[in-house]
Amino acid sequence: MRIGELAGRTGVSVRALRYYEQQGLLAADRSPSGQRHYPHSAVDRVRLIQQLYAAGLSSKAIVQLLPCVVDGRATPELIGRLAAERDRIDRRITELAGTRDRLDSVLTAAAENLRTGRPCPARARREAA
Repeated sequence: MRIGELAGRTGVSVRALRYYEQQGLLAADRSPSGQRHYPHSAVDRVRLIQQLYAAGLSSKAIVQLLPCVVDGRATPELIGRLAAERDRIDRRITELAGTRDRLDSVLTAAAENLRTGRPCPARARREAA
């Protein structure tokens, strides 16, 4: 399939697909006129790349991890890298959950202030100044 079709099937821009190719994340055959042609398996590969990017991995990390994830060719180093990325994601999840909890507290207090007619503390300080 050509690059435009791959972009349409995956929702990824043509520019991003070219970047993936430059980074070694995706490979295409070239026609005699220079057009890129991708195998049908490229759709799944692009979706996997997008998932790994969404998890916060860099293109450099993805290039190193793809053989393990896609082909099952794992080395102790790759397994260690995958475990480290998982741990990093777990730490980020914990941080985000803490941020969400703080936001929930602010929302609860703001809703209570609206219910009782009291201004929020920051607004009350500004009005008093």
